[in-house]
Amino acid sequence: MAVTPNNKAEENYVYYNGRKLRKGFTTGTTATAATVAALRTLLNQEPQATVTVQAANGKVAIFDVEQTDFDAQTASCAIKKDGGDDQDATDGALIFATVKLRKDNEITLDGGKGVGRVTQEGLANQVGMPAINPTPRRVIKAAARKELGPDRGADIVISVPEGERIAKLTYNPKLGIVGGISILGTSGVVTPMSEESWKHSISIEMNIHRERGDESLVLVPGNYGEDFAIQEMAIPADQIVQMSNFVGYVLHETQRLGFKRVLLVGDLGKMIKVSGGIFSTHSKDADARAEIMVANLALLGGVPLEFLREIYGSLTTISMIKKINEAGYQAVYQLIVDKIKQRAEKLLAHREPQVTIEAVIFSRETGLLAATQPLAELTREWGQ
Repeated sequence: MAVTPNNKAEENYVYYNGRKLRKGFTTGTTATAATVAALRTLLNQEPQATVTVQAANGKVAIFDVEQTDFDAQTASCAIKKDGGDDQDATDGALIFATVKLRKDNEITLDGGKGVGRVTQEGLANQVGMPAINPTPRRVIKAAARKELGPDRGADIVISVPEGERIAKLTYNPKLGIVGGISILGTSGVVTPMSEESWKHSISIEMNIHRERGDESLVLVPGNYGEDFAIQEMAIPADQIVQMSNFVGYVLHETQRLGFKRVLLVGDLGKMIKVSGGIFSTHSKDADARAEIMVANLALLGGVPLEFLREIYGSLTTISMIKKINEAGYQAVYQLIVDKIKQRAEKLLAHREPQVTIEAVIFSRETGLLAATQPLAELTREWGQ
């Protein structure tokens, strides 16, 4: 576990839904600590039990050195990634730094086993470079310079033995980063339950699509939407981006990045919220599914009050769909999907460029519910 000089200070914690959660440190800060430990070991020719470094935001972190191997020419040290109470795939991974002194004063930094390589344009690093992002790259080199002084140089290689396995649990495969994880962190500190890093990853993925020339994008809330788009509409997986609950954020990003067309494909349980103008669809932010459904059913006309009350009392959209289908009020789905389109386009209406939006809603139990255009037309336009 990484600690700070005052480990009980409030600045080391964040409160989320009433819980007190401990902050941690990024892979970038961990790699910095491993680098400093390896350089001190090599320069002093003795192993280090602990090492103290500064994260990118200046926060002091103290790490235990987990493994050390050295001789007169090289040294390698491992530090365990401590993400605090954040549920991160890299938490607990050993991050190694191997250092070798140079005959000049240059400092080089590369990625070894388990650190990914960039294969697509649109990321912070150029194609072919190791996935060590600019901020941790700068911090690692600055920390190394402090240890080496102005006249000595070193070759530094960061590696993560379990990195290739861990990377499968991250966004890296979608981002075109192959062979391992990324060394990340703009602040150097991990804030548990942080949505900003998640949004940032989605933006990076979208930017890759623009860099390759895409002007259209299929957005889905999650795996169910992606499966429907692929299996029912023959849309290639590489045209699809998962937006999670961040519908409004991602729609604004499509406009910022210059996409011209967007197709929203999602389960009614998520997408009905968008039809009511709710653009952050997590249940912690808003849940008016029953109210929205009742309002749209009422707009159909002729729906008995007792049926509206029954729908309002339903606990899930699955039970609503069953009752609606049995009663023959399926026309409500078209009202809802048309409002999804209207709400989404209205959200982006007052900025350029204009983005044309279509939408498809479905149920995992019964399949397609409605679309803003006939599904066959959308499939021809967007599918393979």
